[in-house]
Amino acid sequence: MKRLHKDQRGLTIIELLVVIILTGLITTAITTTFFQVFNMNIRTTNHMSALSQVQQAGKLVSEDILEAQTLDDSPAGGEFLILSWNGTVLHEVTYTLEDGELWRSESIDGGAPATTRVAEYIDSDPTNTYCELTGNVLIFKVTATVGEGTWGEESETRIYRVQPRPGT
Repeated sequence: MKRLHKDQRGLTIIELLVVIILTGLITTAITTTFFQVFNMNIRTTNHMSALSQVQQAGKLVSEDILEAQTLDDSPAGGEFLILSWNGTVLHEVTYTLEDGELWRSESIDGGAPATTRVAEYIDSDPTNTYCELTGNVLIFKVTATVGEGTWGEESETRIYRVQPRPGT
């Protein structure tokens, strides 16, 4: 073992404590930055998912409204919106909102309906998602909410105003 000479000194307890405190501060800063970036990534992903769902729902409903000759914006029995039109064949499209999912059922000439999911994460609260015919404009408001808990909930709401074809 090497002996210290009179003029040599080792680390004092204060110097050692300063090194430990600085190491702790740097580690805390790095960890905090990592979790902030991770949290923002999740929130951004949730927001983009909500936006995508709202846009998909708005696009399909708007397209069908523009085609429709008749529409029922307050049907009974859990349906959300019923549209129909008669070209060379009779089309009927029914939108249903169930457990946060918007479904579209299309029936052609009274045949068996083909059902597809239009969007998910849709808020079923009637103040956040609804169809309403006001004058000659159908107002379709849709809200999607994605995520929950610690990492944050992101919502997106869009209001579509679509003027159905004349005579609807």
